[in-house]
Amino acid sequence: MGRYAAIVLLGAASTMAAVLLALRGRLSSEDTIAALVGGAIAAVNSVAAYWLIAWSAGRSTLWFFRAILGGMLVRMTVMVAAVVAGILALALPSRPFVFALLGYFLALLAFELAVVARLVSRPTGRPEAA
Repeated sequence: MGRYAAIVLLGAASTMAAVLLALRGRLSSEDTIAALVGGAIAAVNSVAAYWLIAWSAGRSTLWFFRAILGGMLVRMTVMVAAVVAGILALALPSRPFVFALLGYFLALLAFELAVVARLVSRPTGRPEAA
């Protein structure tokens, strides 16, 4: 679990830094903050998703589906609330915020699926190995 979180958080931080350096001078400070917040929300969401998978590994099918489906409902609700709060309450510029959030969400979802598929194909099938 810790290794996955480190890879996700360091990967998101380093790619965000590279993108922001490439766009230096083209984004306002508000746009930069909005992109950073969007990327951070997506990264935390990915770590939470993986944590639920790791927690439910080895439990009954009922608990597995409760954790995965219930966790997905909770995570998506929190993400929608974060988007609404970011745009309305914090007045973050919507374009960089949403683009960073969706971009990192999709990239990290693909990474999560690849990691989980690789772990499930192992004899132990335990996500803690990542």
